[in-house]
Amino acid sequence: MATATASPGADPVHEKFAGPLKVPLPFPTPESRPKERPVLTTEQQQKYDWLLQQVKGWTEVPSTKGKAGPLTDGEKFWLTKECLLRYLRATKWHEKEADKRLLETLAWRREYGVEELTAEHISPENETGKQVILGYDKEARVCHYLNPGRQNTEPSPRQVQHLVYMVERVIDIMPPGQETLALLINFKQGKSRSNTAPSLSLAREVLHILQHHYPERLGRALIINMPWIVTGFFKLITPFIDPNTREKLKFNEDMSQYVPTEQMWSEFSTGELEFDYDHSVYWPALHKLCKERREARWQRWVAGGRQLGESEDYLAGGTETGVAQQATGATENTAEDTEKTEAVPDAEQVPSASTEEKAAEKVTENVVEPTTAQNAVASA
Repeated sequence: MATATASPGADPVHEKFAGPLKVPLPFPTPESRPKERPVLTTEQQQKYDWLLQQVKGWTEVPSTKGKAGPLTDGEKFWLTKECLLRYLRATKWHEKEADKRLLETLAWRREYGVEELTAEHISPENETGKQVILGYDKEARVCHYLNPGRQNTEPSPRQVQHLVYMVERVIDIMPPGQETLALLINFKQGKSRSNTAPSLSLAREVLHILQHHYPERLGRALIINMPWIVTGFFKLITPFIDPNTREKLKFNEDMSQYVPTEQMWSEFSTGELEFDYDHSVYWPALHKLCKERREARWQRWVAGGRQLGESEDYLAGGTETGVAQQATGATENTAEDTEKTEAVPDAEQVPSASTEEKAAEKVTENVVEPTTAQNAVASA
């Protein structure tokens, strides 16, 4: 088994240690690289240009729940080039439909309170480690583990909020060049529950949110230990799953085909990474890592001129120039841009450090600095 508890100054991606890992892995292995994005055709570029102009002309986000209003900075930050392209692909390049769905998602994000979900509010749902963000697959997708057998709460709106919150955290730490995630679902039964399948109504709500408001985000779903009741459950929800999504589902295979064994949890398939979920250590460590990555992206967005349609690769540190600089050939920020570099607004921040986060400071100090390792990933 690969073990990885970091010692001072250690890089947990490349070094083995005594004892199980208790914090997220910050970066993929050097061999794990995203596939190159396909070049847009002339027609696709025209559709993108049209959609971007529409977005720039929006004066208000509609809402039937009293949340209508002009675009916030946080929403402009969310409206990246790749975001617009995901909605175009999801609508089969019907630009007017993509425009409609983008506005619907912005309204949903406001009404659902996506940016207001806090680590403290979600924490009780994850005390047993029923969702874990750990490692990367061979295409540098963040691995998001779902462990229904570790269920510790009764069905409630917070269970769905939990998944939304964790997907947002996955997005926070995606490396340059990758915009999809890997779901790894282990239906191994827990000690106290034999039925680990969610209710049909809960599953339909989750599927609706993921398909409509996180389009083109699922890269692969790896599923093991499928009991007969869960197999039946999947047959029930199959009509609600997009055909393209169904092709991404892999059941009970040797998952080392898709995930490096040294970054795959030993509880999953043929994984060799010893990981021990300790909520008091893992939760604040994840919270801290995601906050650092999100704030770094925000600072780059501000430095790049707060552009609608900004490049996610630039925000993640994969390229040195943003869309405005690429358009003008500029290589340096103006003094005005530098003065604008400020903290992420409250809606974009995780809450201030909790007692648990402070207790994990020494653990997360062992994480490699984002800029150094991001550059290594980008140049790999």
